[in-house]
Amino acid sequence: MNFPLHFDPILYPVWRRQMPMLLKRALMPAFRRWLAADADLTPPTSAQAMARWLRRWKLLDGTPNEIAAQLEVLAPTTVTLHTAEPAPHDGAPLRLPAQWEPIDRVLLRWGVVYPWAWPMFAQMVHALLPVVKVEIVVPSEWWARAVLAYLRLPAAAPRVCFLVAPTDDIWIRDYGPLSGRAADGQPVLVDMIYRPLPRYPQAADDGFNRRYAAHHRLPLAHLPLHFEGGNLWSDGQGTLITTDHALSANRRNGQRALTLDELLNTLRSVLTVEKLLITPRMRLEETGHVDLVAKLADATTVLVTAPDHTSAVSLKAAEQVFRQQTNARGQRYDVRLLPTPPLYFNWFTYPIRRGYTNALTANGRVLVPTYGLPSDDVALRVYADAMPQHTVIPIDSRIGINGGGAVHCMTREIFA
Repeated sequence: MNFPLHFDPILYPVWRRQMPMLLKRALMPAFRRWLAADADLTPPTSAQAMARWLRRWKLLDGTPNEIAAQLEVLAPTTVTLHTAEPAPHDGAPLRLPAQWEPIDRVLLRWGVVYPWAWPMFAQMVHALLPVVKVEIVVPSEWWARAVLAYLRLPAAAPRVCFLVAPTDDIWIRDYGPLSGRAADGQPVLVDMIYRPLPRYPQAADDGFNRRYAAHHRLPLAHLPLHFEGGNLWSDGQGTLITTDHALSANRRNGQRALTLDELLNTLRSVLTVEKLLITPRMRLEETGHVDLVAKLADATTVLVTAPDHTSAVSLKAAEQVFRQQTNARGQRYDVRLLPTPPLYFNWFTYPIRRGYTNALTANGRVLVPTYGLPSDDVALRVYADAMPQHTVIPIDSRIGINGGGAVHCMTREIFA
């Protein structure tokens, strides 16, 4: 639908936004009536309670008793991530692999409070499982059973592991760990400061990486930047790509913007950076992230969101960055343009940018967001031509994009 005003579900926990207590108390009954508002904070604690919840949101067929019986026999692989401090890294700069390198597992944080988004999460899991292990973050063990039942996987799916951990929201690309390599090839995770929305609680998201690294017994390096993972691409060969939002991200937390030298020096304190490419951010777009502007298909092929009339100057400038610059090895880019679906506003307030660069490459597959538009077919052909050794899999992202992201934003790869 190309009408510029939508009234679609919002994939942000608006009920947790800081607001006057009287207003919050007045709104919470409506939130709980029409939304699964606190289902992650106060999860069902029995098969019957979970069955009623799943039945209420039409996620599983059958009577509550039939669904409860199904849940009771499931035995998902479930691990609780406890509060713990991982081993520190020795401080040597780390290489960030490119997304087309071998991946061991992909992280997703299942959107339990967004039942309308469950089909999208299921599409991603089913697309990934033939080629990679999947770790799904959930609030409790009963949620693991519910998700396993919804996925219609075997009672104990060997390639799926559920991680029970407190988190605030689904955008694990932005707060999850960067997966790096030390000089000797050993894996090291990287943590950044995650506080992009001061009016929302995000402490649990910001603390997730320490729990995760400790569980996997991996060292954790800390990158002292207010930064989100969706604003960083790596070619694995010393080139990092971000938008100019990386310079101003500190302002959301009452700090001054960074200079280019400060950003580059801070990145180099943890990562191997031979060249940093900075594109303009897209106009009328909330995140400012590069994964809505461009995507690396390989070290010399970049897919770029084509300029449109609402962001012509910034997107044309982003395109020119890649046409005029080289990567860290001095190689020029082959630039392929992706179509730009029309901008719309959700609930009069939120500008929604549907983009095809918000895709995930994983072990010979590329999961590409689609939006039920004629431009979907054009975008899929561009991917097939640019990445002929990959299987291109469309993921219906019409619901997910209303939170400002799609496939890439909801996943985080961990390298082998």
